[in-house]
Amino acid sequence: MSLIKFLTSKTFLKQIVLAFVVLFVLTFIMLKWLKITTNHGEFETVPDLKGKSIEVVQMELKENNLSMEILDSSNYNPDYPKFSVIEQDPIPGEKVKQNRKIYLTLNPSGYRKILVPDLKERTFRQAKPTLEALGFEVGKLTYIDNIAKDRVLDMSFKGEKIQSGDMLPKTSKIDLVLGNGTRPTSE
Repeated sequence: MSLIKFLTSKTFLKQIVLAFVVLFVLTFIMLKWLKITTNHGEFETVPDLKGKSIEVVQMELKENNLSMEILDSSNYNPDYPKFSVIEQDPIPGEKVKQNRKIYLTLNPSGYRKILVPDLKERTFRQAKPTLEALGFEVGKLTYIDNIAKDRVLDMSFKGEKIQSGDMLPKTSKIDLVLGNGTRPTSE
């Protein structure tokens, strides 16, 4: 039998048609199976979690068939309660699949602590930018008799004397004792 006769025979044509039918049926079944297992077209809406505590977030995500993963704590933000959500990914209102992880960034319990620099014997003009660059604030300035005008003689925080090397929360107000430029009187 020649190749052309074989390709035009009824047996070969039946086999080709049968192969296409089987392929079509398998493709149809596979697509239906994928649609069912991947919940095609079914979405959950991501709730707004900003400012909410972890307990509330867990309940809301469970209600919406979503899960959470805590990425990290960020820099302290005083506008949000401690240990509350300050960022989330995906954003609120976005449509996602069931059981999708929502990535959260939490607000820490307070400002991180920073090492107090050695400012003694420096001028106020040097001390102020050093403190501000580290995230501290200059508090009350007190002047005492000392020949070195505007020279830092002592530091305190909330009435307690502090030394260089102490750890204080960022944004703490550090009070400075400065010389007023007059010679102390000795009696």
